[in-house]
Amino acid sequence: MKTIFLTGLITAFALLVLTACGDTGTNANVNVARTNTNTSMVNSNSGSTLGNAANSVSNAMSKMTTDSPADFVKEAAQGGMAEVELGQLASKNAQDPEVKKFGQMMVTDHGKANAELKTLAGKKNWTMPTDIGSHKSTMDKLQGLKGADFDKEYVDEMVSDHEKDLKAFQQQGQSGTDPELKEFAAKTATVIQKHLDAIKAIQAKMK
Repeated sequence: MKTIFLTGLITAFALLVLTACGDTGTNANVNVARTNTNTSMVNSNSGSTLGNAANSVSNAMSKMTTDSPADFVKEAAQGGMAEVELGQLASKNAQDPEVKKFGQMMVTDHGKANAELKTLAGKKNWTMPTDIGSHKSTMDKLQGLKGADFDKEYVDEMVSDHEKDLKAFQQQGQSGTDPELKEFAAKTATVIQKHLDAIKAIQAKMK
């Protein structure tokens, strides 16, 4: 009888120990799962915070690299006047009919944009330049060329100028501080893109 009683007692004790171990494992798994969940939430929040910080830095840099209204107006006006004068020169000195046609488009489109900018500058009391600034060296160089030599140099200059202008106008159109100038820049950027596409097509044919 004692042997049977002891055997039963040992068996009951063993079952109790196993049950206790099982509960500990379950609790441990639950705790681990909760810890992982909390960690994921922390990582998610950290990722969101970092993303917001990156956007803030990007926006700040964009504003820092955007010309002030006065600076943009000066550069845009000088560039616009240069495009008109160079377009008039292309109409006379170019050999390729497409280059002549492009030059006339410069006179028409940039002449219109220059008039709009002048009106806006007068409204805002911004000073408009009276010369073409640094573009004069390009004018001087092209005035001494005619025919195929003129065509190549003019086309290359127009591709380079319009690529730079497009970036400046798009930047002002996106991040400018004056709403009306911002609208003008965004609208003019679409015209500049059309010019760039046209002159690149001419350049590709020449090559």
